[in-house]
Amino acid sequence: MSTETTASVSTHILDTSVGRPARGVAVRLSARPGREADWQALGGSATDADGRCKDLPALPEGTTHVRLDFAVEAYFERFEKKQADAQQDAPANRDSGTTGAFFPEVTVTFTVVPGEHYHVPLLLTPFGYSVYRGS
Repeated sequence: MSTETTASVSTHILDTSVGRPARGVAVRLSARPGREADWQALGGSATDADGRCKDLPALPEGTTHVRLDFAVEAYFERFEKKQADAQQDAPANRDSGTTGAFFPEVTVTFTVVPGEHYHVPLLLTPFGYSVYRGS
C-alpha cells in the first residue's frame, strides 16, 4: 500500500500465446534510491492462478527506481511438458530448434514517485514480451 512517502507496485502476467494468465512465475522485486545507487533486493513472490502477484514487498522510503525480474523459462518448460504429454506424437516447438523460452528472464526497470501506485503487466509469449504501465 502506498503512502505519501513511498510508492507501491503490483504486476500480473498474461500468456498471450494461449490467452490465459501465466501461473507459477517467480517474480523478484528490487529497488534503489537514485540511478547511481546499488540495487536492494526486497524479495519476491510467484504468480497465482490469475497470473497476479498479490504479495510483493513494500518499497522502502526514498525509492526512485524499481526492477521486476520475471523468471519465465521454468513456466514455459512446464507448459511445453503439459503440451507434449497431451500430444505425445506432436512435439512442441517442432521447427524452432529451441525449447522453453527464447527470453528465459524478463527484467523491467522503471521510475517511481512517492504516493503513486504502479501496476506493470507483462504480456508474454515464448518468443517475445511487452510491458506497460497499467492501472
